[in-house]
Amino acid sequence: MSHSPPDPQAAFDDHRELLFSIVYNMLGSVADTEDVLQETWLAWAARNREPGAEPTEHPRAEPIEHPRAYLVRIAVNRALAHRAAVSRRRETYVGPWLPEPLVGPLTDPPVGADAADAAVHAESVSMALLVVLETLTPLERGVFVLHEVFGYAHTEIADILGRSPSAIRQLAHRAREHVQARRPRYEPAPHVRQQVTERFLAAALGGDLDALLRILAPDVTLWSDGGGRTRTASLRPVHGRDKVARLFAALAPRSGQSLDVVYRKVNGDPSALLFAGDTPYAVMVLDLTPDGDQVCGIYTVANPDKLAHVN
Repeated sequence: MSHSPPDPQAAFDDHRELLFSIVYNMLGSVADTEDVLQETWLAWAARNREPGAEPTEHPRAEPIEHPRAYLVRIAVNRALAHRAAVSRRRETYVGPWLPEPLVGPLTDPPVGADAADAAVHAESVSMALLVVLETLTPLERGVFVLHEVFGYAHTEIADILGRSPSAIRQLAHRAREHVQARRPRYEPAPHVRQQVTERFLAAALGGDLDALLRILAPDVTLWSDGGGRTRTASLRPVHGRDKVARLFAALAPRSGQSLDVVYRKVNGDPSALLFAGDTPYAVMVLDLTPDGDQVCGIYTVANPDKLAHVN
């Protein structure tokens, strides 16, 4: 008794969330991720085209035994091919570039809830770690994401990338050392991050310089991604507690009172969304010191293009 091959659309939909997560963590851009997923779908659909359909450069072959492995291989290699174009855009980007935030509800949705928006439910590393991953080579980043985030074995990654397992192990070792040198493993508990975020926003929007000086770590850094579209974003990272505190205290009288704060998860961490009326104004993500008492990094995404999908 013969079995008909699985429906290509259903098979792709079953793995779309995984593909989105892997590619987003490799590229840091929702739009570029969607482009890669579209290319992946087209390649997958062509590979699974029914006999007798219109001519194609991809004649129908035997059914694919492991659709997930096949789709991941296509998506990862398409993502690597996109890195060159992404890097060229970054070279002309105005001011610091930060990853496009993935915004979800503060509490996890109930089991069985509608998962139509894969971005909200995607597995993603923190904003701070994504910034560190930007300093890796594309191959190192791909290997790190597949191995450290999604648990792929070195032999599986070798198959995906068409390289030897020993080469993959070397890439993984370099990437892990690079990341660990710049990013401690410790992650504060969500309730601690939430409390510190609320305290920081109260001080920043209220222009309370003394409170800001207490909550900011001495070596704090502020990254503001406005893409040249907003006047309040700094064109360079701002380093040091005194400079960062005085910058927020100076901005508060102009914008602090007119903004509404909503707390959501951003890339999996409790964070703040600032709204001017119904319009997203900025997404703010804090990085805390290992003891969780002070803020050592502030990531503010205010580029309207990167907030288009925030509501």
